Order: sequence, then C-alpha cells, then structure tokens
Amino acid sequence: MRILLTGASSFTGCHFVRALAAAGHEVVVTMTRPDAGGYADEPVRAERVAAVRRAAAETRFGLRFGDAAFVDLVRSGRFDLLCHHAADVTNYKSPDFDAVGAVANNVRGLGSVLEAFRAAEGRAVVLTGSVFEGGEGAGSEGLPHFSPYGLSKALTAEVFRYECGRRGLPLGKFVIPNPFGPLEEPRFTAYLVKAWLAGQTPGVKTPAYVRDNIHVSALAGAYARFAEETAARAGTPGFCRTSPSGYVESQGAFALRFAREMEPRLGVPCPVDLAEQTEFAEPRIRIGTDAAAMTRDEERRAWDEIAEFYLRAHRPAAAAGGRG
Repeated sequence: MRILLTGASSFTGCHFVRALAAAGHEVVVTMTRPDAGGYADEPVRAERVAAVRRAAAETRFGLRFGDAAFVDLVRSGRFDLLCHHAADVTNYKSPDFDAVGAVANNVRGLGSVLEAFRAAEGRAVVLTGSVFEGGEGAGSEGLPHFSPYGLSKALTAEVFRYECGRRGLPLGKFVIPNPFGPLEEPRFTAYLVKAWLAGQTPGVKTPAYVRDNIHVSALAGAYARFAEETAARAGTPGFCRTSPSGYVESQGAFALRFAREMEPRLGVPCPVDLAEQTEFAEPRIRIGTDAAAMTRDEERRAWDEIAEFYLRAHRPAAAAGGRG
C-alpha cells in the first residue's frame, strides 16, 4: 500500500513508520518543521527523524494536518491509507491542558482532507487513540478520562468517526497503552537506567498502579497489522478498534521486571526502592485488551535494543558525573 502518516517524529510514530516500511508498504510522512535541521534542538527527536528518513519513501517537511498544502498532497498523492498519528500534546500533563483547543488543532481542516482522500480513491483511515481516554481499554473506577489530554483524544476520535462515517470511509482506531523502548522520551524507564548507571537506587513512588507497558517494537508490529486489516475493509464503511496489550502488572512489578532484564545487559547492579503508595489520584487499573504476542527471540531482541539505546544515551553522562 501507499500510506500517508502524520506524527512520524514522535516516539511511537518513528517505530510505526519503520514497521510499515518493513512490511513492504510505501510510506510518505509529513512533518511540521521546515526541514530536518529544525529538530537539532531535540537530539532524540532528531535521531527519530533520521531513522524515519532512512525507512520512509518520502518525507515532506513544513506541512501541518489540514493546511491547504496538506490537502493538496492528499489529493495528488494517491494514498491507499491515511494514518493520523499526530496530535496536540503541548503541556499534555498539565491539569490546565486546553482540551477544546487541542481538538480543534487535531481535526483542523478534516472535512477538506477527507474529501480529497475520498476523491483520490483512498481506502481507509487509521487514527491513534490512548488507553487513557475515557471508556478505552479495561480497568477500574468506570474507565474515566485520565486528564484533559485524554478527553481531547476521545473527542478527536468522535469527530473523526462522524466525519469518516459521513463519507463512507472505514475508520480504525489504534489505542496505545504505555510503550517503552529505543528513542523514547526521558520518562520512567529512562529515569531508572540513568540512576543505575550513576550507581544510585531509583525510587518508584506509585508501585501499586496497574498499567500496561509494552515494547514499542511489539506495538509497532501490531500497528502495521491493524493498518493492513483496516485497509482491507475498503468499501465497507464502519468503525473498528484495537487496544494492544503488553506486560499487565503493577508499576512496582514492572520496575522489578525491567531491573531483572537490564542488570545483565547494562553490567551494573539495578536495585529498586518501592515506596508504600497511599495516594491514588489516578485510576488504579488501566490496561489494553488485545495481547500483542512476541516470540521469545523477538522479546530478547527488544530488551537488547533497549539496553543498547540507554547505554549509548546515558553512559557518557553517568561517567562525567562520576569524574566530577
């Protein structure tokens, strides 16, 4: 297939492009900055952009979803599948995140985009969602929205579902849990590794939350398969979704799992201090529902790649700190 994908400079987007290309598809990606040099201020994102450009057939810079130039690309590109992975994530962790403004940005020009896609005989649309949206996945407390950001993702999906339905375009929603792996943002697992390489014992403040952590390689493989399945529904309007699942366990158990896998690969002790959690500001359980199976070899390679990435990213900083 010929696929147009937005959001390719993100952690998951980068891996989605690589998985789609590895499956034999021609992937064209759009990025909002004017050229590759525009990502120089974010080294990890720049590395993702470089990886995407090696994998993708074509990279179009300076294009934002819904812009006239983006619509022109959709109209002339003869794409089989439109994958909208980009989303407004500015200050997404803040309780003051502007959910309504984010939805407006996520769906800006959607009608024109879909009209151009349908006119060019596009087959189907894939939208990325989050397990932290209200009603997604499985879990506790009635599956509420985790945050204004989660609300924005849910509302975005509703607009897409309505607009695709009006035009007879199949829509597939790919719901993401907690991915981890190479080229990720410096979050939980990066914090653990950075502490270990500095000879410290990291603490886990919320070990009782049950979450769904998944290797990004497994997530990307699931995305490529779902994209193919959604495109195969061309001519059959309707909505489908998948919610991939990886390691379903408490965050404390996952931290210990991560430590067991990293210790022999990093070559340093990997202790973890699990706090006694007494506050639960978030729902206790939120997980995906569709197991993303990996073979033993695939899982081992995934752990190897994570360790290699972190050693390259954090070993120099740890060594410099030790010399100081």
